[in-house]
Amino acid sequence: MNMTTRNALGASCALALACSALAGCAKPTPAAIPRPQAMHLEDGSIAVDRMSPLHQRLQIAPVQEQDVATQTEAPGSIVAMPEKLVKITPPLAGRITRIQRALGDSVKAGEPLFTLDSAELSAAHADDSKAKAALLQARQELKRQKTLFEAEIAARKEYEAAQAAFAQARSDAQASADKLAQYGAGARGSRRDYVLRSPISGTVIAMEGAQGGYWNDINAAVMTVADLTTVWLAANVAERDLALASVGQTARISVDAWPGKSFEGKVAYVGAVLDPETRTVQVRVAIENRAGSFKPGMFAHAVFSGASRRALLVPASALLQSGPSTRVMVERSPLVFTPRTVEVGASHGGQVEIISGLRAGERIVVKEGVLLND
Repeated sequence: MNMTTRNALGASCALALACSALAGCAKPTPAAIPRPQAMHLEDGSIAVDRMSPLHQRLQIAPVQEQDVATQTEAPGSIVAMPEKLVKITPPLAGRITRIQRALGDSVKAGEPLFTLDSAELSAAHADDSKAKAALLQARQELKRQKTLFEAEIAARKEYEAAQAAFAQARSDAQASADKLAQYGAGARGSRRDYVLRSPISGTVIAMEGAQGGYWNDINAAVMTVADLTTVWLAANVAERDLALASVGQTARISVDAWPGKSFEGKVAYVGAVLDPETRTVQVRVAIENRAGSFKPGMFAHAVFSGASRRALLVPASALLQSGPSTRVMVERSPLVFTPRTVEVGASHGGQVEIISGLRAGERIVVKEGVLLND
């Protein structure tokens, strides 16, 4: 290769390298520049490109005003109504000779529950007989003394003594009769067998005595009868929520034994005393229980609702936390959004009440608004 050829080849290589360098430094075509999904404007708003994937992900909806009611939930348990639960305690000691009703049996008022063989009942009958005999004798003596006094044969003192004796005998006879009546035993009944009858209609829910056993504790119940057609939910309502519960109000009820089911009851009583330790008040809700679904001792919850009112509600997904404040993205114009601080209130399911910061009808980002902050 001669010198001339070598120089020409070097010039060609230098030219090729220069062209390559110039090509690398050249600006790309507009089609090669990626389009921004959102732009931050000078006033703090954010503009979203209509052709960007971000536009497809954002969900926008107007703020709606709805009727809402503040609710509170209180734990509690199912209890029998006190006026419809009777612990059957015999008024006298004795041996249980017969049990007429078993655990779980239904009874009507006046039906026999069990029978006692009681020496105390026999003694009460004997006292009643003595008192009646003494009254008869005192009556006859008073009649005789009256006749003698009117014939001026007996002195007034003897007549007055007969009157006093008759009054005392009549009082003793009445007391013995009242004692038998308190026992529930008639004067013509058995002198030893004492039949204790149910004072109410209901169901035998507890049984402590056994046939053949001797029962000498008149303060202990042989059995318990309760009318469970209506029961109470005894709920403990916090002091701050007490205004939401009032007599006659309908409450929604759930029990652990029946998950997923909801029942209704009416508030029958709001406690007059606040528990100083738990800062709660007991509220009793009456529940219809003819089907027997609610059993005393069950754990339950009651939901109390306040008066209905109008409020602005937004989905919880629309709220963006920014330090101590809460914001939403408001659509100022099509695809231009402005962050706005709002004050939130109570939650209602998946929605949150807005106390201030928004007006009904304003359009906000209800989903994926967090992407506008990225």
